Amino acid sequence: MNPTPKPFAELTSFLEEQAEPYILLDDHYRILAANAAYRRAFSPNQSVVGRMCYEVSHRYSSPCDQNGETCPLARARASGRRERVLHLHHTPKGEAHVNIELTPLRNAAGAITLYVEKTENLRRSSDPDDGAKPLLIGRSPAFMAMLELVARVGPSMATVLLLGESGTGKELVARAVHEASPRASKPLVAVDCSSLPETLFESELFGHERGAFTGAHAAHAGLVEVASGGTLFLDEVGDIPLSMQVKLLRLLETGTYRRVGSSELRRADIRVVSATHRNLEQMVRDGQFREDLYFRLSTFPIRLPPLRERAGDIALLAPALLQRVAPGRQLRISAEALALLQTQPWPGNVRELRNLLERAALLCDGSVIEVSHVQQALGMTVPAPVTKTAPGCAPRPAATAPAELPAAEQSGAATAPLDPNLPLRELELRVLRERLARHQGSRASLAAELGISERTLYRRLRALASGAPK
Repeated sequence: MNPTPKPFAELTSFLEEQAEPYILLDDHYRILAANAAYRRAFSPNQSVVGRMCYEVSHRYSSPCDQNGETCPLARARASGRRERVLHLHHTPKGEAHVNIELTPLRNAAGAITLYVEKTENLRRSSDPDDGAKPLLIGRSPAFMAMLELVARVGPSMATVLLLGESGTGKELVARAVHEASPRASKPLVAVDCSSLPETLFESELFGHERGAFTGAHAAHAGLVEVASGGTLFLDEVGDIPLSMQVKLLRLLETGTYRRVGSSELRRADIRVVSATHRNLEQMVRDGQFREDLYFRLSTFPIRLPPLRERAGDIALLAPALLQRVAPGRQLRISAEALALLQTQPWPGNVRELRNLLERAALLCDGSVIEVSHVQQALGMTVPAPVTKTAPGCAPRPAATAPAELPAAEQSGAATAPLDPNLPLRELELRVLRERLARHQGSRASLAAELGISERTLYRRLRALASGAPK
C-alpha cells in the first residue's frame, strides 16, 4: 500500500498526537492513517491502514448502511458537514458502544475528498472490563436510538427525564447519563421517591437542623447536599406528593434550598435526572402533577423501550444476566430455549428476564439451560395483575400487611384448587392469597420468592385487595 501522500503528512502527525482514537478515510471507506490510540483500541495486533473502516470496526464485508446501521461517512457525504452517530464496535475486549464523530475535509476546489473520524467510548454502558456493575446491553434499533440520546445529553447539564415501564433499566440509564458527564467522578445519589413518606420527604431531600422536629437530635445533611458536584437521580418522580412538588420546583428554578428548621439559603451544585413509569402529562391534566415542574424535569426526555420492542437483544442479555445470577457456573442457553424466551411478552421487562433466568439456572443441573428449564421457570411465575395505572400518585402502603386483606388471607388456612376458568383478576388474587397463606417469612422474603421487588409486591397486594372478589 502506498504511503500517505505528503500533503497530508502534517494532518496524520496531528492525529497521532491525539489521546482519542482517530483515523483518516478516503471516500471509499479505506483507512489511510490511524493513530496509536485507534490501533490500541481496535486492532493492536494487525495493521489497519488500507483496510475498510467497516471491516475493522464491525467485521462487515460492506458499509454499515448496507447492514442495517447508520453510516456516518454516507451521512457526511450527503450533508457535507460533520456527523455524529452511536455504533457498537468490536474491540479485543469485546463489543463496546462508541460515539463516532466524522468530519469531511475539502480540497482547494471545495470538493470533499477525505474524512477524519474520531471515536470515543460511551463510558460504562458496555465496558467488558467492568464486572462490578450491571451494564446496558443491546444492539436493536430501539435500544441504540435510546443510547444515542444518552450519549448526546450526557456531557451537558440538561435536566433529563427517563420514561419507561418498570424493569426497563431506568437507574442504569441514569448512571450512563451521569458517567458520560463531566460529573462522573462525583456522586450519583438515587432517591426512591415512592418510598419516602410525605412527612419525611423534605427532610431527606434537603436535610434538617437539630431540633427542627421531634426526634431531630442532630443536624442532618440531605441528599441534595450529599450529591453536591454530582447527579441527583429522582426515581419514580411521579410519586412525589403534590405538596412537596413546589419545593422541588424551587430547587430546580433557583438552584437553592433550605434545610428544615433553618433560614439559611444553601446553593445546590447538582444535575438532576428523574425517572417515572407514570404518564406525567395525564397527571398534569388531572391536577396530580404540577405543570411547571413537569416542564422543568423534561428538558430532555428519553423513552426507554420495553423488552418486547427489543426481543432481538435477549440473545445478548441472557448470557450476561446468567453470569450475574449464576457466578462460577459456565451456563449457556440452548437455541430452542432462547427462541422461547424471545416469544414472551415480558411485562416486567429486563428485571423479569433476570428473575426467570435465575430460576432456570437453579432448575438446571447441567451446563445448558434447555427449553424444558425455561418452561418450568415460566410455570412458576405469579401472573402480573392486570390493573390500570392510576393517573394520580399511588397511595403509600404501610410497613405491615395491608389492612384490606381479609384475615383468612393472612392465616395459614388452606386454599381450594385454582379454577383456570376464573376471571383473570380473581385468579391472580387467589394465587397471591395462597402464597401469603403458605409464606411464614417477611414481606421482603416473599417478594424475593416471587421474583419481584418489595415495592411491587405492596402495589399488587393493594391493587388486588381493593374491591376484589373474596
